[in-house]
Amino acid sequence: MDSLLPSELVDKAREVIEKNRAAGRRIAVAESCTGGLVSAALTEVPGSSAVFEAGYVTYANEAKMAALGVSEDVLGTFGAVSIATAWAMAKGALARSGADVAVAITGIAGPEGGSAAKPVGTVVFARAERGQSDDAIIADTKLFDAATGRSGVRLQAALCALELLEP
Repeated sequence: MDSLLPSELVDKAREVIEKNRAAGRRIAVAESCTGGLVSAALTEVPGSSAVFEAGYVTYANEAKMAALGVSEDVLGTFGAVSIATAWAMAKGALARSGADVAVAITGIAGPEGGSAAKPVGTVVFARAERGQSDDAIIADTKLFDAATGRSGVRLQAALCALELLEP
């Protein structure tokens, strides 16, 4: 067995590692709904230690606050699945690591937990780069197909996060 992970995920991670190595960039990831899937994919690639700096799995709000410095006010006002929280997670991962770029992922993988405003499949991403102003942070919300199930939503989210790590 070459990998425990889906080949499309490992292939994308390999591409991210190679492109960031060529660009001389180190990367970090702050994950919630993906539970370490992005970090696992990146470390599946031989030689990833030359590029991958850190992975933070902060599933609970308390972990987001303790490990990444997300404020209780942000979580209380906007919720864990919000652009404000993803932005704070990405910024926290960048500040707490030696990485040049950090991506954050937070969302609702299902099958429960969704609402009319934030249905299952809602995932929010943010990317922060060292040396850029807060205005340069990229954040976006995507709605993935909940019919693919929890694993499908998590895979789609991980692939999207990897794309955001490309230079």
